[in-house]
Amino acid sequence: MLAPQMTLDAFFGMAASMRINAVEIRNDIAGNPFEQKTPAEDVKALAEKHSVEIISINALQRFNEWSDTRLTEANELIGFAERCGSKALVMCPVNDHDYGKSDDELAANLRQSLKELKPLLETAGVTGLVEPLGFPQCSLRLKADAVAAIRDVDGEGVFKLVHDTFHHHLAEETEFFADQTGLMHISGVEDPDLSIAQMLDDHRLLVSKADRLGNAAQIKTMLANGYTGHVSLEPFSPVVHALENVVDATQASFDILKKELQAATAT
Repeated sequence: MLAPQMTLDAFFGMAASMRINAVEIRNDIAGNPFEQKTPAEDVKALAEKHSVEIISINALQRFNEWSDTRLTEANELIGFAERCGSKALVMCPVNDHDYGKSDDELAANLRQSLKELKPLLETAGVTGLVEPLGFPQCSLRLKADAVAAIRDVDGEGVFKLVHDTFHHHLAEETEFFADQTGLMHISGVEDPDLSIAQMLDDHRLLVSKADRLGNAAQIKTMLANGYTGHVSLEPFSPVVHALENVVDATQASFDILKKELQAATAT
């Protein structure tokens, strides 16, 4: 999502040039390897060429609405992950304004989906990364609800959370669950006139000094609570996608975060 216009070869090369050795690949941008029907083995070869690790495929959508279609999608993505060397599959919940399910139905559907996905992921050796989305209409907003469902299906060894700083802020959740988190997504929102309820994916930029989401504070808390996983950039804004020099912009964002984390640690 940092540079969706790039080919995988160019993207992996950019990561390597920045001494970044881990990347996510996506199935929701134009020209992605799934749309292009690129063999997973070719994607693995490209990653090995640039000495980068594919940490996840992002994502199985509407994972908590189980159906024959979802089973087919899950098998395809899990199989691709296994063959391309990806360690995990991000799983996003239904995010519809008119979904119209009761809390009991949502809880039951979530557990059904986790039960169905568990043996598929176990067999492939792929971790399922459950990503609650903080939007008011989302069917799974809170990490606490995901943790409870994972526990109920005895899925602790198969599923982990995605802690997304944007969605954590939107959901106004205070618990972090660092020890149950497999991946962090970070992005920044700057517009001072936006209320939390007005924040959308298109507002998500690289993290700057004007960040309203408290990325540095969230990362510090996760690290202090024992998180040792990756931190992945997820700027959906077309402003970022239009950058002429995404490398310099990304490095500048990293530098800001490092300084803020160092300052926070010093105090």
